[in-house]
Parts: sequence; structure tokens; C-alpha cells
Amino acid sequence: MTRLESTRQRQTAIPKTPHEHGWSVESRHATSLGVVLYVRCACGVRRVDLRRTGDVVPDALTPTLPR
Repeated sequence: MTRLESTRQRQTAIPKTPHEHGWSVESRHATSLGVVLYVRCACGVRRVDLRRTGDVVPDALTPTLPR
């Protein structure tokens, strides 16, 4: 599969209507403030979150980032 074909497949999988993102963690790194999470939705957008020590739910550090 070429890079162009791969890009086209991802674009067709992106919902055309607004939706609730289902975030999955791509990478995580421990910091002095807690754990930084690099998350991605199935639609292709990404976000960086911070789960502070003792917190259950992480805070978004960035808005959703384009594909």
C-alpha cells in the first residue's frame, strides 16, 4: 500500500458529522506533575493530556490537533 492510498483510506474513515471522541493512549511519559498522555481518536485527531498524580481523569493540555 502506498502512502497516498493509506491517506485516502484514513480520510474516508473520518466521520463527517460531529462525534464524541474515543481516546486511546499512543504514548505516556512520567513527569514531575504526573503522567503526560499522547492520545488519538479513531477519526485521526490527537490531543495531549496530563493525568496529575492522584487524579483519575486527565486534563487536556492541548485542543484537538488535526490529523
